[in-house]
Formats: sequence, structure tokens, C-alpha cells
Amino acid sequence: MTKYQRVTGMLDVLFDDQPYWRFILAKIQETADLFGYQRIDTPVLEQASLFVRGVGQGTDIVEKEMYIFEDRDGDQLALRPEFTAGIMRAYVENGLHTLPTPLRVWTTGPLFRHERQQKGRYRQHSQFDVEVIGEQDPAVDVEVISLAWHLFTNLGFYGLRLYINSTGCPVCKPAYIKTLVNYFEPFADKLPPDDKMRLQKNPLRILDSKEPLTQPLLENAPRITDHLCADCASHFARLKTYLEAIGRLYVVDYRIVRGLDYYTKTVFEIKADGLGSQDTICGGGRYDGLIEELGGRPTPGIGFGSGIERYVLALRHLGVEPPPEPLPQVTVSYLGETAKLAALQLVETLRNEKIGAMLTPGDRSLKAQLKSADRAKAAFAVILGEDEVKAGQAIMRDLSSSQQMVVNLADVPGWLKDRLQVTG
Repeated sequence: MTKYQRVTGMLDVLFDDQPYWRFILAKIQETADLFGYQRIDTPVLEQASLFVRGVGQGTDIVEKEMYIFEDRDGDQLALRPEFTAGIMRAYVENGLHTLPTPLRVWTTGPLFRHERQQKGRYRQHSQFDVEVIGEQDPAVDVEVISLAWHLFTNLGFYGLRLYINSTGCPVCKPAYIKTLVNYFEPFADKLPPDDKMRLQKNPLRILDSKEPLTQPLLENAPRITDHLCADCASHFARLKTYLEAIGRLYVVDYRIVRGLDYYTKTVFEIKADGLGSQDTICGGGRYDGLIEELGGRPTPGIGFGSGIERYVLALRHLGVEPPPEPLPQVTVSYLGETAKLAALQLVETLRNEKIGAMLTPGDRSLKAQLKSADRAKAAFAVILGEDEVKAGQAIMRDLSSSQQMVVNLADVPGWLKDRLQVTG
């Protein structure tokens, strides 16, 4: 018989991790509401050309990582590797430009990249994504950064550090790329194979290289901030001024370029203390030309993405304990078939009264049923036997003290509400 296993790079989220997911998703919703962002959801499947055109032909995502297949209709489809291109497609297709601007949206969900599996990096992973569409003002850049900062602080991260850079725009970026290529060409024979390919296909990515042979060369590489056009230089200067105005410390990191072709002007990363080498918890930036590239009218935008699995690992590493899941606090045990029918009715009544309750099924002994209640960490067990049902009564057992008392069956919901502080 075949023993099935999960696909390489995929992850089962089991019960020990679920309180973290619940906690994280609740904080995401709370933060999005605080900043006035609306939720949007897009399909997991998109036309493959959307990402080729939007993300860029020379990127690792397109060349090495996308899951692409031909469906039964002969279309080339891809499992989404990132959110932004799909959200911009939805923006154009659904005429969202008619809504008041800037349009502030967020989403969460799974992304798919055929990467080398490692801790915290999976081929199916979930992200929290934020986008602001339709505004060039660097004050919006600050808002997006502040949203991320607020979320991470509330999740329990500490020692947050902000790193910013500008990647220029179509006016100034081509000349800088030429300068960068000219700088590296004399060293081309010394570069590792991946960096040689980056130099040919996507030169900016070489600034993000982690290769030991390339690192010394990066020290004297030309900086894009020295080659910005007047518009990009002004935007970057105002970004820094606005960050300083709200007391947000930052470091200009000339090597931040991010991995996608659509980035223009602002790019940023946020890191946190206590996480070792995997300390980057958020990255994003502007994509002022992406919507036009996808067939829409020229529309600026900025956003970021951040992996939820990474949050879980990081919070565990930092010793942050999420609130326990609100499991039912009441179990209903029974002895005999008549009592079982009454127990089924009582459980339904309790749930209708917003009291979390579980039946202990299987016609087991009372001792076994109470052990099950203890394992479920219930506060009270309601015990029904044939005699209790005939008398219209129930035994209420406090599982923390083992004390018991008898109450009328009709009074059970009210008795529990008084002790569990249930409202509604």
C-alpha cells in the first residue's frame, strides 16, 4: 500500500502552531482596520504571462521558481508566486481606478515558489500583503512602513530596524545600470556563475549577492543614490524628512534593490533583533510603472509582503506565547441511551446560548468521559444519568476542584453563564 507524504516544500500546520496563526491573523486584521485598509482576494491561478511581464523575465521567480503548467484549454497558467501583479491585474480589470484614491488594500494567502527548501522558506508559503495604489506622495511610503512597524511591534518583535534605498525610475535607472555593468565587467571572470548571469540579465540583482567572491567588489560599487534624477532625488529626500518627522530611525542601505523588476524609487526592509541571520521580516517598495505595464493607465503604487510562516518561527524563537485558543469550556457526559439523547439536546441548547460545549461520545464509562473532559481542558462537566433525566436534573462538576452540585436541567445554561461570564 502506498504511504503518502506531503509534497516537498509544503507544510502541514498542526495544532501547536494554530494558536500562533490565529494570533497573527487577528493582529493583521486589527492593524489593517486601524490604518483603514480594505481586504482584497485574488485567484491562486493567473496567466503565467502576467508574472513574466510584471515581475520580470530576468528574475529568479520567473526563471527558476514559478509553477507553470498548461491547463486543459491550452492556456499557460501559473500558481501565483507573489501578490502584487495579481492585485494590479484585478485593479485594471475591475475598473478600481474609479474608486477614491489612494486605494488601500491588504490580503493574505498562499504563494508558490519552487525554491530550495529550508527552515522558514517553503514552496507553498503564506504572506501578508499590503498595497496602496494611486498616490506618489512619499508620505504614503511612510504610512506603509508605519503599518508594518505597528504590526510587528504588536506581535512582540523587538529591536526593529528600518533600511531604505531608492532604485530610481525609468529616467535614471538605465544610466545607472550601465555604470554598474561597466564597474563589474573587468571583474566578470572572478564572479560566481549566478552573479555572471545576473550581470547579463538583471544587473541590479548583483547588489543583493551573498556570494563571498562578490562581497569585496560591492564595497566600491557605484551607488544608485548618486545617479538619481531630480524627481527621484526629491522623492527620496522627502521620504527621509517624513520618517524623521515621526521619529522613525532608518539606515540608508545602498544594496537594497529587492528581487523584482517592477520596483521604482523607494525600497525598504525591516529587520528585528534576536533572529540571527534570518532577521529580515518584511520587504517592499514602489512600483509606479507596473499598472501601465499591465495595460492600465499610469498609476503609482507601493506595498510590501511578509511571510506568515516566518512570523511563527520568529515568535517561537523569541519566546512569544500567543493567547490559547478559546476551546469549549463545557463537556456533557452521559450514562445510558436515554441520557445520551438528553445530552445531545443539551449540547445543542448550550451552543445556541453561545456556550462552547462538547459531547463526550462513544458510550464510554463515566470515568473515561471525565478524563476526556480533563484532556480537553474544560472548566465544567455536565453529567446526565437515567435518574437525573427522569428528575429533570443535571450534575454540575467543577473540573478544577472536583466539587459537584445538582441543578435543574432547564437552569443549566444560566448556571454556566454565571460562572463562565458568557454574554449573549
